[in-house]
Amino acid sequence: MSERLRIDVAGRPLDIEHVFVGAADGPWLVFLHEGLGSVSMWRDFPAQLCEASGHRGLVWSRPGYGRSTPRPPAEKWAPDFMHRQAREVLPALLDALGAPPRYALLGHSDGGSIALIHAGIAPQRVERCIVLAPHIVVEQQSVDSIAATRRTYLETDLRGRLARHHADPESAFWGWNDIWLNPAFRDWTLSADLPAIRCPVLAVQGVDDEYGTMTQIDGIAAALPAGQCRLLKLPDCGHSPHRDQPQAVIAAASQFLLSATPQH
Repeated sequence: MSERLRIDVAGRPLDIEHVFVGAADGPWLVFLHEGLGSVSMWRDFPAQLCEASGHRGLVWSRPGYGRSTPRPPAEKWAPDFMHRQAREVLPALLDALGAPPRYALLGHSDGGSIALIHAGIAPQRVERCIVLAPHIVVEQQSVDSIAATRRTYLETDLRGRLARHHADPESAFWGWNDIWLNPAFRDWTLSADLPAIRCPVLAVQGVDDEYGTMTQIDGIAAALPAGQCRLLKLPDCGHSPHRDQPQAVIAAASQFLLSATPQH
């Protein structure tokens, strides 16, 4: 069972979906979508994972995406846009919804990066962190693939396909594409953020990911104490492990969420 609603956060209405599983006071799992994602682009993955793990899901579209408030045309995102989402928007949303003192995070791509940043700034609240194809540095492969996606957007029906999931596909696409291709973004990194993470982390990467290499999740493991980060490297899998290998991701993620949580 789920409920769809809109809630005002810092003057911007956001599109929210609650996935209700288990007890009313059960643990929450907060989903953070990728750079062109939205509530609807998760499809039924949140419901399946919540059912498998017994968590109550919070699925939402960040400002500029889905049915949330579009990005104003003149608004350009700065290189710290993911840090601002993690430090400002996500905490405000959780407060507005009356989130429990502790919760788990699952983020994909840009959403994975936001999850890692938030886990580092709120270690007393984040119990578990699952990241699918996250970014911790800007790789040339990522830039090349995002440049290719820009050409696809301009030359094909990608805009129309995105319109199925975004009230304003121009807002969603150019907000993401412009900042990733901005030369000022090339030095962006999570090197200073990762050591602050105290919770267990599950990092998942597809072997065939066109937007990043194993440098990303190997870098997370290297930055954290031994045993704090589990790695899952999936064959026959691109940038969206939850779509390319859903059963493998659900099995690993649910086991991770249900395992004993170390005290910290």
